[in-house]
Amino acid sequence: MSHVHPTRPGVPESTLTSDTHAPCRKPGAADTPAIPAQQTRSRHTGGLVGFNAASPAEAVALLLSCCHSTRWAERVAAHRPYPTVDALLAAADEAGYDLSRADLDEALAAESAALPHPDAPPAARTALRAAHAAYESSFGHAFVISLDGVRPGERLDQLLAGIRSRLGNEAEEERVVAADELRRLARARLAFRVTQGLTPRHSRP
Repeated sequence: MSHVHPTRPGVPESTLTSDTHAPCRKPGAADTPAIPAQQTRSRHTGGLVGFNAASPAEAVALLLSCCHSTRWAERVAAHRPYPTVDALLAAADEAGYDLSRADLDEALAAESAALPHPDAPPAARTALRAAHAAYESSFGHAFVISLDGVRPGERLDQLLAGIRSRLGNEAEEERVVAADELRRLARARLAFRVTQGLTPRHSRP
């Protein structure tokens, strides 16, 4: 994936295709005021209510910003309303498991490897660019990996290790791995955008 796009504003680092430039706020950081549990639940409910009430075109647009498979987005949007965010994410997972070869090609073509964090050492930035280039040359699409649950300080190492490890895969084996990582990425992006009550205008990469 030598396609490089700018930072995805409003998207947590763990949902990007690489350990990149979206700043990551640590829980409890001084500049991040605590949100009472009641207020958090309200925001989450409002986000799901808004998604359920959106027009088909708006819902599909938001879903496409999470995974760019038209059939996947239309399928998930068509099953609204969802009673809970968990139900929505389960539907997104189910649709993700059913991606056809054409669906996966469409989704992977829209993914791109972001630049390493500007604070990363020059050697690490060079190594990451070279690894992405080698992967794209071998498989014809950007490297996708979900870093959800990986601590910020470990993401660059995890990313480089993942690319180097998967470069040894056969093409069909890598398609299976990439499809699973894409499904996990779509789930994490959708969870973030819906629970935050965001629209594609605010959250689209």
